[in-house]
Amino acid sequence: MTLASLAALGCGDATGPEPPASGEIVFTAIRERFMRIWVANADGTGQRPLTPEGETSLEPSWTPDGSRIVFTSWLDGNPDIFVMDADGSDWRPVTRDTAYDRSGRLSPDGKRVVFVSERTGDPDIWVIDVDGSNPVNLTQSPSSFDVDPDWSPDGARIVFASDRDGGRQFSLWTMRADGTGLVRLPAEGGARSPSWSPDGSRIVFTSYRDIGDAEIYVMRADGGGQTNLSGRAGVDELPRWSPDGEYVLFSTKRDGNSEIYAMGADGSEPVNITRHPRWDAMAAWRP
Repeated sequence: MTLASLAALGCGDATGPEPPASGEIVFTAIRERFMRIWVANADGTGQRPLTPEGETSLEPSWTPDGSRIVFTSWLDGNPDIFVMDADGSDWRPVTRDTAYDRSGRLSPDGKRVVFVSERTGDPDIWVIDVDGSNPVNLTQSPSSFDVDPDWSPDGARIVFASDRDGGRQFSLWTMRADGTGLVRLPAEGGARSPSWSPDGSRIVFTSYRDIGDAEIYVMRADGGGQTNLSGRAGVDELPRWSPDGEYVLFSTKRDGNSEIYAMGADGSEPVNITRHPRWDAMAAWRP
């Protein structure tokens, strides 16, 4: 699909590089009443649901080999982490707890899932084996909210958002995969939803420093060199890298409703991927 074709379909910013012609994205969408997991080609064509209407499912993420999808679902009446095949079949629970478990991400070696759980009170970052065994609370911080975890590409560290500095304003932190070696990154003004680049050198995230407006920022993995990528009024959030590190997927309301856009890794020339009048968000590119 050419950029001219995207513009003809009503894309608000179809002036830049075409997203990769091959590959798929998985995302959350509301087409009737419920949030459901959908998949589409990387250019937004071929959109199709993977989870049924009537079950709230959201926060999808691919396994490292692209064969399965990790997601949150209310299938058992409360949110738990599940894994399903890429075609939506063979649901398997990873967590089974009466608490709120969400935001699962599979480790690069495919053996563990990092996730957020409220099973000890406030949200903490946990890891669990993909078969549901050996859950471990990594942050153990009852006085703070620890959310939005993501693995470094080598699996050695985890980045997450926390309000442990006080004032209910989130900043970004990293820790070793066992919960030790906590380091605060200088992402000021409120920061959420970090995502580590495929080469491990950068972290993209949502920041609220610009007069409360949600924008997409990128920084080096040590917190330096912070740059606003989206730079536009309106809500831009939930960024995720493409597998080659050349693009960033994000959710935006710049067209009046929530859509999924792709832009260059330097913030150039965003393109509307989903182009649908209903709600679309929480996208991830298939490895």
